[in-house]
Amino acid sequence: MTSLSSDTVQRVETLTSVTRTSVFIVDDSMFERNRSKAVELLARFKDHATGAYYKGFRMLTLGWSDGHTFLPLDFALLTGIHPEIDKRSSGYKRRKEALLSAPHLVSELLDRAIASGVSATYVLMDSWFTHAPLIGRVVERGLHVIGMVKNDNKRYLVHGKPVDLKGLYRSATQVQGKQRNILRQIHTELVPGIPVVVVFVRHRSKKNEWLAILSTDLTLTAPEIIQIYALRWDIEVFFKCTKSLLRLQKEFQGRSYDLLISHTTIVFSRYILLAWQHRQSTDQRTLGGLFYLLCDEVGTLDWAVALQQLVELMNEIANQVGKKLSAMIKSQLQHWIAALPNYIKAYLPISGCES
Repeated sequence: MTSLSSDTVQRVETLTSVTRTSVFIVDDSMFERNRSKAVELLARFKDHATGAYYKGFRMLTLGWSDGHTFLPLDFALLTGIHPEIDKRSSGYKRRKEALLSAPHLVSELLDRAIASGVSATYVLMDSWFTHAPLIGRVVERGLHVIGMVKNDNKRYLVHGKPVDLKGLYRSATQVQGKQRNILRQIHTELVPGIPVVVVFVRHRSKKNEWLAILSTDLTLTAPEIIQIYALRWDIEVFFKCTKSLLRLQKEFQGRSYDLLISHTTIVFSRYILLAWQHRQSTDQRTLGGLFYLLCDEVGTLDWAVALQQLVELMNEIANQVGKKLSAMIKSQLQHWIAALPNYIKAYLPISGCES
């Protein structure tokens, strides 16, 4: 699947403007098997969005987007059950990977994507992944992080003193401009050696509250940080599409962990092909390119041959109508030919037009 997605990314990049930002997006989603009892490595997880528990796996996914097309690159179905399988097989590697922590596994997914030839500038993530250890690993790979920040016990360094997110908001300066939803902005350090800029934006549904977005790229303005982070929504659309339209979790009901991996790979591959087909049909192209595409279907017609055929057609029409109308057509054709330059007259059957 990684080979298929990396090849598709390279094809999409030829249609992407050099001014458009490409990003990696990391997120996880529920892979539910609530009615199952004997599925291999089946575990119990808590959905951090609703707070409810479910049986199944955590589907950690890495994707690529240029703001127009989203393509899944790699995934892992995380569990909490230790496997019992031959350690020499590829299935054991997948099962061993399923026991890793999400932050550690994100680093491996990024390494595999970069090794396959896929490139991006930023890694986008939500508040469940935006923590100092993972940010440090991403920055070591030459990538910038833009992510939502959770209002927890995390501390930030302001003038050498650690403060929480609320204290950071009080220390931040107000952003001047026409965009009223951007409240404040501040340069700080998440940990020593990782400078970041934090932008505070107004909560869309709760006007009296705010949200914080962190970026390790200090050159970006507040509107640019928000605009780039908005691309993270592509992976949410991807999860919704694969589950509701491509029947992820529902098409097969096998018990083997290998079957679950194969089923997920097939569904993701379908999405890649559909995304490429959609990009081809909706990509904005210049009229010049459309002209050259149509030129292949139109044969070349010499202008002299075209003029001769036009005169012969007029003579044929004149011979088929009455004498009075025929004389008028031939007379008008003679006047038209007489007004033409001599180098054009040489190509025309003028003698055939004489009465």
